[in-house]
Amino acid sequence: MRDLPFTLDQLKILKAIVREGSFKKAADSLYVSQPAISLQIQSLEKQLNMPIFERSNKKAVLTEGGHLLLNYGNRILALCEETCRAMEDLHNLQGGTLVIGASQTTGTYLMPRLIGLFRQRYPQVNIQLQVHSTRLISWSVANGQVDLAVIGGEVPNELKEILQITSYAEDELALILPTSHVFAQSPNIQKEDLYRLRFIALDTQSTIRKVIDKVLNQHDIDSSRFTIEMELNSIEAIKNAVQSGLGAAFVSVSAIAKELELGILHWAKIENVTIKRMLSIIINHNRYKSKATETFSKEILTLFVTRTT
Repeated sequence: MRDLPFTLDQLKILKAIVREGSFKKAADSLYVSQPAISLQIQSLEKQLNMPIFERSNKKAVLTEGGHLLLNYGNRILALCEETCRAMEDLHNLQGGTLVIGASQTTGTYLMPRLIGLFRQRYPQVNIQLQVHSTRLISWSVANGQVDLAVIGGEVPNELKEILQITSYAEDELALILPTSHVFAQSPNIQKEDLYRLRFIALDTQSTIRKVIDKVLNQHDIDSSRFTIEMELNSIEAIKNAVQSGLGAAFVSVSAIAKELELGILHWAKIENVTIKRMLSIIINHNRYKSKATETFSKEILTLFVTRTT
């Protein structure tokens, strides 16, 4: 077998440079000197006989060869992490590390509480939570960088044969209004009333926006007729905008528990309409499944019931 032209340390350095955006920041994150980082990259380029970074750019910009190496390097490092978790399981069946992924709303409002409940039962398990878009999290599970994920959107079509997708629980979507709004004085509002509201929404490319539009359409509500006052890129910003009287919004009920308890937002019920989306658990069944992953997968439904009661 031929000698490899790179080491795992060099792959870690390459990944850190791209993640941090510069050699200096990468060196700081790895607790080594910048000259040491530069020497490792120079050695790597010499072994590969090709440049990894563009020399004419002050920023850390990868060449075509650099992109190729990073792509395979990420897969190699993920497999190394998977191997370590498997060996750790063999050594200590009650320990281990669990890397959980979640889409934005689910990861921000639901998963911290579920992880807290899980840690109370299994304090010896080290848990990491990664929160990104449904698409990015799905790819992370497919690539082995995340053990399992809970998402509220659609898995990319190209990954549906790779990932095991299990329906988990329904998450209700609420129409929220400022407490001072005239509709907040009524127990229910009509479908037609929605067309009289001004809405605060996530951008049209966001997963939850697409889910909301799809579910509304299933209830014969044409969201294209809504008056969109503004688009924001976070649920927290949307809640603050609604609270300030700038408009109405659809958000996950899990995102407004505190506001409802404090009475600073109003949940407007639409007569004869309940808007829900399905949360799903995704796992790559072709990869090693740690004891921690199996335990979390089995108990997550119980944890959701505990969280909602």
